[in-house]
Amino acid sequence: MADSMITRVELLRSRGPVPALRVRIHMDRGEPLEVALEALERLSIGVGDALPPNRKLQLLDADSDVRIRDAALNLLSFRARTRAELRRKLLTKGFPAARIDPGLDRLEACGLVDDTAVAAAFVRDRLRHRPRGKVRLSQELRTKGIDGDIAQRVIDEVLEAEEVTETDLAHRVVDGWIRRQGTTTLQALASSGHSAEREKARRRLQGYLVRRGFRGAALVRATEMAVETLRA
Repeated sequence: MADSMITRVELLRSRGPVPALRVRIHMDRGEPLEVALEALERLSIGVGDALPPNRKLQLLDADSDVRIRDAALNLLSFRARTRAELRRKLLTKGFPAARIDPGLDRLEACGLVDDTAVAAAFVRDRLRHRPRGKVRLSQELRTKGIDGDIAQRVIDEVLEAEEVTETDLAHRVVDGWIRRQGTTTLQALASSGHSAEREKARRRLQGYLVRRGFRGAALVRATEMAVETLRA
């Protein structure tokens, strides 16, 4: 059987927030084929050209690459995302993993996908609006697909650049906790000596700090600061 031949290329415009030029390829046999105009141009295919099965597959692969790139750029237009977040989103849109990864490689090479930059922006936002300890920050970055070593390095670099210590962050968290507590809890925390009420109040505060990612010296110092503040 002879290969199908392209008889007409019809220009379309897809719907969406960023309409992309698409074409419908009409052939002398078989159903029309709809692809991105860019895919057609990449393969230098036009009216009068034959479209054997292998060439058709190449065209469909090129179309998939264009659609993956455009879908990723559309996602990035709403907010910065990590490579892993983009990959998950693209998979849910039905794109094949075998085409997603090379597409993200190309965007990464252009600097449009940058996990380090996304991680740094996320940490800065947390420092300013929702302070967290290093452990919690690292956990949150890992849920975004950031490698653990990158997460730790970025956290340290951002804290240094912002001239903020983990103890500073813990103190801010403690201030917020104190404002939300009742008089009984605060009096028990500030009391001298050992009592069941005082230990209960300390456990509540330290549990709150632990859930927000504070450990070790930062946790101990923040607890001491809370007592000092209440006794002042």
